[in-house]
Amino acid sequence: MTAPETSDDWKKRALVLYEGETPRAIRFRYGLMALDLAAIVFIIVTSFLPRSPWIKLVDILLGLVMLTDFLARHLSGHQRWRDLIRPTSWADVVAILSFLAPIATEGAGFLRILRTLRLLHTYQLLTRLRADSPYFRRHEDVFLAATHMCVFIFVMTAVVYETQHQVNKQITNYADALYFTVTALTTTGFGDITLIGTTGRMISVVIMIAGVTLFLRLASALFRPEKVRFPCPDCGLQRHEPDAVHCKSCGRILNIPDDG
Repeated sequence: MTAPETSDDWKKRALVLYEGETPRAIRFRYGLMALDLAAIVFIIVTSFLPRSPWIKLVDILLGLVMLTDFLARHLSGHQRWRDLIRPTSWADVVAILSFLAPIATEGAGFLRILRTLRLLHTYQLLTRLRADSPYFRRHEDVFLAATHMCVFIFVMTAVVYETQHQVNKQITNYADALYFTVTALTTTGFGDITLIGTTGRMISVVIMIAGVTLFLRLASALFRPEKVRFPCPDCGLQRHEPDAVHCKSCGRILNIPDDG
């Protein structure tokens, strides 16, 4: 007869799943990534639909799964309190609460997309994607810049909708809020939709300044010469041309691995 599993045994199992390199642990982490992506698609699609009981039910189910993941990940970690004060952990908390609060407005639901920040800024996930996907390694900066842009657009859409839909006849749904956010971000400014009051003007300023910055960062990642990440053993320079033989900063001979 086997002995009952203790809390230490449970923590060891969870730690292997979240930080181990076994095939089962890798499949588990990719499964979590698939869950995050599915949740994001659900958030975007249902934000344009009227609230209904089935949407609230799926919200709660997703929230419970994410809460279980959050608790297992932090209770099995070595630095629990340090992990809890990280911005990505607070983004997780906001996401989970928005799923578990069926009375929350649609705007609060849009904040769940903040979970994408944890998704792409998790060190082990980035390491796994770099190891498994040559395409991701070549275009990592583009993926991160595009994700930051999407997160900003959807969060600001939620802010515009929540602050304007009750006082601004031009903002009646998420499509209107998204349309204004994109036109302000690109500084196109058609003028058919404007935000009311001082708060609305300040929101417009934030969208234009921060949005243009993110847009330029994405454009830079798309059009600048392609480089690879490989830390120089001497000076630590991270980015080099794919065919570089010497570090352009210190001259050290490099042995950059390739896919061939």
